[in-house]
Amino acid sequence: MPPWPGGACPTCGEDMPAKMVRCRKCRTLLNTDLDPDSVEIPEFVPLQELDSYQVIKPVGCYLLCPHCDTELRVGVKYIGQGVACNHCKGVFKIDPASDVSGPRGFYCDCPQCKQRLRLSKKYVDVKVSCKFCSGKIMMTAPDIAE
Repeated sequence: MPPWPGGACPTCGEDMPAKMVRCRKCRTLLNTDLDPDSVEIPEFVPLQELDSYQVIKPVGCYLLCPHCDTELRVGVKYIGQGVACNHCKGVFKIDPASDVSGPRGFYCDCPQCKQRLRLSKKYVDVKVSCKFCSGKIMMTAPDIAE
C-alpha cells in the first residue's frame, strides 16, 4: 500500500495530511502496511534552553573620591593607578579591593542598543538584561593595570 493519501483518521476522524505515519490526535497507525511494532515513537526529550548572551568589558567605573566624597567616573585603564579628583584636586590610588577608593560600579555601552549602562559591582560576571532593550549581557571584570 502506498503512504497515507490524506484524509480523515479512521479512529478519531481528525483530518490528516498525506504521508503521515500516525494520527496527530489519537496516534493511530495510518498506513496498514506497517506493523505497529516496527514503527517506534521516539521518546520526547526537551531541548535545553539556549542561553545566549553577549560578554562585554566595562569602559569605566564609578567611585567616590576619598577626600571630598564626590562621585567620579574614571576609565578602567586607570584602575590600580593614582588619579586626581577633578573637584578637590586630591590625589589617590584606585585600589580595586578597597571599599573606600575602589569602584562602586561600572559602565559600558549595550552591544544591542548602544545605550550607556551602569552596573553595580555585584553584577560583574552575572547575566543581566539591558534596561533599555532587554538584551542579555554579562559584564566581565575589568583588566587591572599593574
